[in-house]
Amino acid sequence: MTSLKIGYARVSTVDQDLTAQTDALERLGVTEDRMYLDHGMTGANRSRPGLEKALAVCRAGDMLVVTKLDRLARSVRDASDIVDELMAKEVTLSIGGAIYDPTDPVGRLMFNVLSMVAEFERDLIRQRTREGMAVAKAKGRLKGKQPKLSASKQHHLVELLGEGRMSIGEIASLFDVSRATVYRTVKRADAASATADAQA
Repeated sequence: MTSLKIGYARVSTVDQDLTAQTDALERLGVTEDRMYLDHGMTGANRSRPGLEKALAVCRAGDMLVVTKLDRLARSVRDASDIVDELMAKEVTLSIGGAIYDPTDPVGRLMFNVLSMVAEFERDLIRQRTREGMAVAKAKGRLKGKQPKLSASKQHHLVELLGEGRMSIGEIASLFDVSRATVYRTVKRADAASATADAQA
């Protein structure tokens, strides 16, 4: 049986482009029909359709090719689990053209170091995201989900519901919103009324 090169590439957001990775995979000898891609999938998520397909098609003697280790996994545990799965299937791992040899102590050390760096980078991204959201919230730029209805429409909706002549479904249809939006609008109005009463 002829051994094959199976390529895998991933980007974390839908705005990112996979071209650089697919071009690199092609230079490493992977044909386009044997490339498996995940677009808008974080490496922290072990369950990725493209990765699952790539691992599923690998047979004994094949080689899984990635441009960088952090494209394959963003945690030490996931990287180790994937390598164990490949070893069990007698599949070789190529990282940017360098063949990973799990029996070589130096190779194993480098692999673990790269895995830890990938996990560290992921944690940094998370921390920066949280910090950015905190700053935006402090400056009033992050206000959460905005109401679908204007203030006057919300007031009208609450009045109609209070009259009791129309059902939740009828009111939702009248304002062209979901029943959940009607419930949220009423809840928001009740909270505002309670606050006003407390301050009176």
